Amino acid sequence: MPLATPLRVPLLRRTVPEGAVLAAVVLLLLAGTTRLLPAAAVVALAAGAGATLAGVRLTRLAVRLPGRDPRPPAGAAVEALSTPSATAHRRPAVLLLDAAVVAAGLTVAVLPLLGPQRRAATAAGLVVVAVLGLLGLRGLPGRSRPPARVRLRRLADAGAPAAGLVLAGWLLLPPATGSAPERLAAAALLGVLGVAGLTALTGAHRRPGAATCRGGLHLTLLGLVLLAVFDPAAQWPLLLAVPPLLVGMLLVAAGAARAVAAEPVALHPAPAWLRAVVPAVALLPAVGRQLDAGLPTDRTAVLLALAAVPPLVLRELLRAGEARPERQRGEPTGVAAPAGESPSPATAAAPASLVAAPLPQPIDGLADGPALLRALTVLGRNPMPAGALLVVELHLPDGAALPARRAGVLAEAVRRARAVVDRRDLLAQVGDAGFAVVTEAGPMRAYALGERLLAALTQPYQLGGAALQVPASIGLAEVAPGSPQDVLRQADLARRRAVQLGRDRVEWYDAFLEEQLVRRLDLERELPGAVARGELDLVYQPVLRLDDRQPVGTEAFLRWRSPVLGTVLPDELFPVARDLDIVGELEWWVLDRACRQLAEWSANSRQLWMSINVTTSELTTPDYVQRTAAVLAAYGVPPEQLVVEVAEPRIGGELSTVVARLAGLRSLGVRTALDHFRPEHASLAQLRRLPIDLLKVGAGLVDPAPDAQRPLIDVVVNVGARLGVEIVAEELESSAQVQGARRAGCRYGQGFALARPATAERVEAYLEEFPSASR
Repeated sequence: MPLATPLRVPLLRRTVPEGAVLAAVVLLLLAGTTRLLPAAAVVALAAGAGATLAGVRLTRLAVRLPGRDPRPPAGAAVEALSTPSATAHRRPAVLLLDAAVVAAGLTVAVLPLLGPQRRAATAAGLVVVAVLGLLGLRGLPGRSRPPARVRLRRLADAGAPAAGLVLAGWLLLPPATGSAPERLAAAALLGVLGVAGLTALTGAHRRPGAATCRGGLHLTLLGLVLLAVFDPAAQWPLLLAVPPLLVGMLLVAAGAARAVAAEPVALHPAPAWLRAVVPAVALLPAVGRQLDAGLPTDRTAVLLALAAVPPLVLRELLRAGEARPERQRGEPTGVAAPAGESPSPATAAAPASLVAAPLPQPIDGLADGPALLRALTVLGRNPMPAGALLVVELHLPDGAALPARRAGVLAEAVRRARAVVDRRDLLAQVGDAGFAVVTEAGPMRAYALGERLLAALTQPYQLGGAALQVPASIGLAEVAPGSPQDVLRQADLARRRAVQLGRDRVEWYDAFLEEQLVRRLDLERELPGAVARGELDLVYQPVLRLDDRQPVGTEAFLRWRSPVLGTVLPDELFPVARDLDIVGELEWWVLDRACRQLAEWSANSRQLWMSINVTTSELTTPDYVQRTAAVLAAYGVPPEQLVVEVAEPRIGGELSTVVARLAGLRSLGVRTALDHFRPEHASLAQLRRLPIDLLKVGAGLVDPAPDAQRPLIDVVVNVGARLGVEIVAEELESSAQVQGARRAGCRYGQGFALARPATAERVEAYLEEFPSASR
């Protein structure tokens, strides 16, 4: 997909500082290699620049995040079904990583000022950075504990590169580093940190952001270790610490930003060649130095070289065990083992490119991510592909007693699912609150299976003598030729759709809806913090007196000018804000900005009213009237210039509270309005109870074409006259509608036919045409 134009500018703004810092560091390194600057000064300046930039990035990221997520995250793909606890403390995690980066920068920056205590100070800083960084990593979303088989395979893959890097460190570290045990410990630490960073940055990830952050922390620690072990008088060895320090700190900031941004989960293939090439490249100068100096090969070097053999043997044995089922794929087997039994060899193993990240809390009896991906791969390669993937999410409620009973609920859900699915269907865990089903059934049978699963899973769960109702959502996608990641993504998008439509339902993946779903996810990711980032704006639509077309007021409309998503209108903005529970934050911003604009216009002798829209949920808060009075007083705005509008269809069962709040606003002098009025019997009866000054009706009531509607507007105008309520005809888009509203007795009008919404500057220019405009 080509990059959208609105996205290019913020991406450029984010990459320019990094490019400038990298360019400056390259110049510093050139100055260091030519001895124009001392190596310690080069390291301090380079690390300070990197720490400053990364620290600013992390601080801004932490400010944008809520202290706690306002709702459970939507998740995606294999980790689509994580619980709220997985993302409940993102801000503390980012702040800890910020502190780790700052601590690393300070540790390096003070090194030129220290004398013999340099190594001790570096070691202390190393410990502080490690503790802060590891605590921060634990709070990032997507953290999980792999199963034993996956951990063993990772250990085998990393063993040989680790041994190579330890050997390189042993050969490169000068004897002046310390005693033989100290030198070996330093070499081992360098090797372990190096291979850990490589594994984090080049492994198979569900959450590449968290992995990038982890790799960056390992590189930062690697740079500090180099500073701790090398002689402060050395020039070249100290300069070797600059790249890992600088790149590591920048990767921590970049990875944290991705990890907390609800990034889509992708199963990235592992470029294993990097883990083989980097140790080999490190060994070349080490061996060359050894031969050039004519030093004999010591026993430690030989033992370290031999230490690479066992991991290589273990890795080959594991690969042979995984290759055996691959050779058996041509045998007539199902996509999975019978329910209740272990997965068949055809689905138990997965190539490295399809290995999913481990599960946070493995559920007994369910296959893991690799088995799920293998099943989808085998099914998609059939000559006549048929089958489906169902992703099931259990919406477990929050509560102090639930964690202890969580395993009991999930185990019972798995038992119920196994009683429903076919024996050839595969059940695999895709999070710590749900699972997936791979079936050979066609579309109709797969949908019927989803309905049966839903009926079974939504039955009450008996826990300690009490019945717990657990909603469920199921997404369904057909398995077609292609990558299993695509099938996972499609099924998860369908699951998200089921959640949006109210849960307890089965939804098919629909390519037509995917764009809308992705747009919704983008909105949910970008909207939090929009107020703090200064991305909100107001436009104003004039309200005119219909008899002389003089402006008497304006209505403020919210616009979100997102640098990523473009301009977002209220109809798209507020549903997302309601789900994120930040409607109040947006509406109070609107009130503050509208009153500030009113104060500016009043200073220029423009006596216009300003209408703002408020939701029923916000209007009914206990302190709404008092807070409104405080904002008016802060800007010195006369209360009668403010109009608070509430939509009539949303009043519902809150009528008595709405009446009380509107009466409280009128007692301040604030005028009130009822928007989107419907001329029904119940609405007319309700109108008598509401303390309002203005009644806004749609253009449909005043359209001259259908004669049957003319009596309705007449009734509304007559009722308004008896109640002392002025009528505002809104959404007027033609001159015929304007004339119809005027003939019907509407005093005020608003719509594109009269004036379009515009910025404050353009409205001011428009008002210049009416010198005598007043309220």
